Amino acid sequence: MSEIARQVRTERQRWAAPGSSHDRVIAITYWALPMSIGVLAAFLVMAPLTTGGDVSFVLDKNKVEVAKERMKLQRAQYRGQDAKGQPFTLDAGSAVQKSSAEPIVQIQKLAASLGLTDGPATITAPAARYDMTTERVKVDGAIAFRGPNNYTLDTNNAVVDLKTRTMQSGGAVTGTVKQGNFSANRLDANLEERTVTLRGNARLRVTPGSTR
Repeated sequence: MSEIARQVRTERQRWAAPGSSHDRVIAITYWALPMSIGVLAAFLVMAPLTTGGDVSFVLDKNKVEVAKERMKLQRAQYRGQDAKGQPFTLDAGSAVQKSSAEPIVQIQKLAASLGLTDGPATITAPAARYDMTTERVKVDGAIAFRGPNNYTLDTNNAVVDLKTRTMQSGGAVTGTVKQGNFSANRLDANLEERTVTLRGNARLRVTPGSTR
């Protein structure tokens, strides 16, 4: 081994020997590095609490997706009471409210339940519009009402007032009451009192003995 190689090796040995400067640097790092990591972690945890709760950011309106409706629900349910305090429930497969300024809820797969004096009744329709202010349901299409004592109504394009338990149809109607079967071009009905006013081409087929 040359003299130069021996000198270099001797210098490296002195540098790595116990108690050397390198040894002191390693000892300091052994304690200082974990402490630095702990301080940094504490700063990151406490930073959000020292900003006063205000966070600012900028969004590009051309890159942010905007919701087309104010409220959209799946399997929604609305509850209320009529003028007599009787409950009603309005179930929907889906419900969409376009904006807070418009209290109209677009409903798909409507199923309403009414508590009448002599038993429950149901109203079903594929689609409707529910006015949350007036609590009226406007059905576009077929609507079926089923009540106690085999009382039925089948019509289309009807308006149901959940507060007064009345219905006005916009199309032909068929149904059954205690007296028999009826049909007409349209009707006005009181669902609570089981009374119907037939309008246009009204027909009633009375079942013998049904009025006893």
